[in-house]
This record gives sequence, C-alpha cells and structure tokens, in this order.
Amino acid sequence: MGDIAGTMEVVADAQALAERAADIVAGRMAAAPAPFRLVLAGGSTPRHTYEVLAGRGLKWDCTEIFFGDERFVPPDDPQSNYRMAREALLNHVGPRGVFPIPTDGTPQSAADRYAEILRQQYGSSELEPAVPLFHLTILGLGDDGHTASLLPGQPVLGVRDRWVAVVPEGRENQRITLTYPALESSALTLFLVSGAAKRDALAQARGGSLPAGALKPRGEVLWLVDAAAAGQDDEGYGF
Repeated sequence: MGDIAGTMEVVADAQALAERAADIVAGRMAAAPAPFRLVLAGGSTPRHTYEVLAGRGLKWDCTEIFFGDERFVPPDDPQSNYRMAREALLNHVGPRGVFPIPTDGTPQSAADRYAEILRQQYGSSELEPAVPLFHLTILGLGDDGHTASLLPGQPVLGVRDRWVAVVPEGRENQRITLTYPALESSALTLFLVSGAAKRDALAQARGGSLPAGALKPRGEVLWLVDAAAAGQDDEGYGF
C-alpha cells in the first residue's frame, strides 16, 4: 500500500494548481495503455482543472471516465457532479466511454449498478494488487476531512466488502460513493486542495487522520496544493 502522506507539491494559486493538475493528467494519459481509466471528483477546485483540460489536445478517445461520488439527484440538477463535469469538460472532448453514477431507481440499486459497471470494466469481481482498477483518481478534500463522499462519522467508512456504497445521511442529499477499496486501487491518487480553509484538514489527512487520511492507496499519492492551503502565503512556495 502507498503512504497517504505521499508527495506534496505546492503551487502559487488556484490557477497554477489547475494548470499543473492538467499537466499531470495529460502526462499520465499519454503514457498509459488504452483504456486509460480516469476518476473525476466534484467541487470547484477540480472543475477549474477540467476547464483547463478541455482546452488540451489529448487522446480522449482512449480514455474512460468514472466518478468518485455523486449526489442522488437527477443528472441535470445543479448539484450533480456529472452535470458539472459535463459542462466543464465532457461536452468539449470525446472520451472513449463515460460512466456516470446512476441516480434513478433507489440509491441502493444505483450503487449496485455502478459496482457492476466497475466490475465489467475491470474484468473481475476481485481487485488484484498489481492491477489497479483506475489509472488516475482525482480527489478533493473537504474542510471536515472528507474525500469523495466518505463523510466523517458515517457507516460507509467501515465498508470494505463493496466497491460502491450509499451514504444516506450526513448531507442534504443522499450520496453514492466509491468505497475505500475501490478508491485505493489506483495507480496514482491526485488530491487537489485549494484555499486557507483546508489547511487543518490537509495537515491531519496527510498525517493519517480524518476520512481522507484513512485511505491506503496501492499506488502513488500526490497532494497538489496551493500556497494558501499549504500555509505558505507569506513564505513563498516551491516544489
């Protein structure tokens, strides 16, 4: 398993973060064999990265897009992660496949269907340590230390026998999220963290605390953070 502390790279601001994140995604996409399986996160920081990626001439026809979590709302709802990704990125590129988390039927049936999609794309119902489910997983970090919809104090934090689970409480909408085992099966886990409000959560998560810190990725971990989140506003920044 990888070390959740991983490597931290500090950039000047949110714009620099989006550009650098796009560079990392582009580099991995160019080097990986097809299909390149990419997991998208919700949130304003990832959205900026997607907008930058939309302007890059990448080999999207070799890329399959998945989602780390979703609110149980219709796909055209303003709170939908899929809608955000579609508007920022997917409408502007031509991926080989896009696999949004279903939000029809019941939350449990939707979670079960997404788990089956993942199994079909992976080719097995058992995760092999040497064969990652995803090539690159983009994750955000909440002020409370959650990532995807692994929310503090919720039973989902203990789910290890499923790849996808329902999170019925803890937020306004019910949510569906990839669980720790699915998120941990990634060649690269890329956390995007921006803003001074994330400083405490960043430090605690990299130290192994909070829901995000309990993740034990099998591959590389890179924390891409801006100077405000790193607490380097007045000290300069570096790599």
